[in-house]
Amino acid sequence: MATFKHISSKNADYGAAEQYLTFEHDEFTMKPTLDKNGRLLPRDDYRISSLNCGGEDFAIACMRSNLKYGKNQKREDVKSHHYIISFDPRDAPDNGLTVDRAQQLGEQFCREHFPGHQALVCTHPDGHNHSGNIHVHIVINSLRIEEVPLLPYMERPADTREGCKHRCTDAAMEYFKAEVMEMCHRENLYQIDLLHGSKNRITEREYWAKRKGQAALDKENASLAATGEPPKLTKFETDKEKLRRTIRAALSSAISFEDFSGKLLQQGVTVKESRGRLSYLTPDRTKPITARKLGDDFDRAAILEALTINAQNAARAAETPAPKQEYPHSIKDRLQRNSAAINAPKNDGVQRMVDIAAKRAEGKGKGYEKWASLHNLKQMAATMSVYEESGFSSPEELEAALAAASAELSNVHAELKAVESTLREKKDLQKQLLAYIKTKPA
Repeated sequence: MATFKHISSKNADYGAAEQYLTFEHDEFTMKPTLDKNGRLLPRDDYRISSLNCGGEDFAIACMRSNLKYGKNQKREDVKSHHYIISFDPRDAPDNGLTVDRAQQLGEQFCREHFPGHQALVCTHPDGHNHSGNIHVHIVINSLRIEEVPLLPYMERPADTREGCKHRCTDAAMEYFKAEVMEMCHRENLYQIDLLHGSKNRITEREYWAKRKGQAALDKENASLAATGEPPKLTKFETDKEKLRRTIRAALSSAISFEDFSGKLLQQGVTVKESRGRLSYLTPDRTKPITARKLGDDFDRAAILEALTINAQNAARAAETPAPKQEYPHSIKDRLQRNSAAINAPKNDGVQRMVDIAAKRAEGKGKGYEKWASLHNLKQMAATMSVYEESGFSSPEELEAALAAASAELSNVHAELKAVESTLREKKDLQKQLLAYIKTKPA
């Protein structure tokens, strides 16, 4: 599961890159770790080599080249490019990957794809998360000191010329990722598809926000445990993780995009669509989070596909066999069945309005209030539509029709009772007649 990452740097101190690669650094502040005497602590195990430096130190060679060609003299210039190839932790025990072999692969990759650049190649046996993943750092000077042949990722003639600078474009990153995948395939190492997105896209910033948040939460829980208080939370979640969980919960039961948007709006999340792309705005933000930053599971195509599947499942579940028709034994049973059918709630009918003030008192947020206001407006519009379709033009007409219907219902009930009384008499007479027939003398 090798991954490939790129970082551009505007730091004019080329020695800082070598210092980071060879000495211990704090994983959160990225500052060097010092011993009790204030001296730098060297890393326990690493492999490092320089390319195209002419036997000089990497930093000195880079500064000489920059002065020679008059490049990288401004503060806003990109001075170096940092590429990281991180191998799967299982490659060491399962596929025999060693630090020395990874260093060789890194040097070969650098020679093939960054020719003409002064470079540092350094391999570490483990990452800051202590997962055991061997990874290779490739740091190159952005200035090219030799004329090189045109490589597949290069787009301009200047990309091959001496004295010009390296450009890391989207096309170049696609090419580098494909080459990393090919290298892993050739070396029989674990690999994932780097050319397509992931379901949950975790950016560098989100990763470190989670690490720092979890560390702060653990520290807080330790202080609570010291005082005998139970911890409130044990796992830290970033805002994007909470948003992903909210979206998945709404998507699990929604059958249309309007339903999906409404469920999210109840949680205070607003869905926006622009140029075929979705974005999600949470109540505590002014700028929405795009689906691209959340992962491929949250873009427009994936959402619509999931909604289509949900709608199909709902349609299949609704296709239940019709109940067996039974003949009513009496007029009363028939009327009761008709009344039950009439009084059965309809999903497409007018619904009750929401008491916004009461819900606000219960602790509902602005998102729910916005949804409830929209819901009440829809129900008022539906009520007026039903009111007009029924042919009423004033409340007086509706009350008169209701009174007439009530009077007619009372008359029908009275007639029904008379009919039922007659039927009971006929039934008693029938029983007596049958008894007489059975017992009369021959």
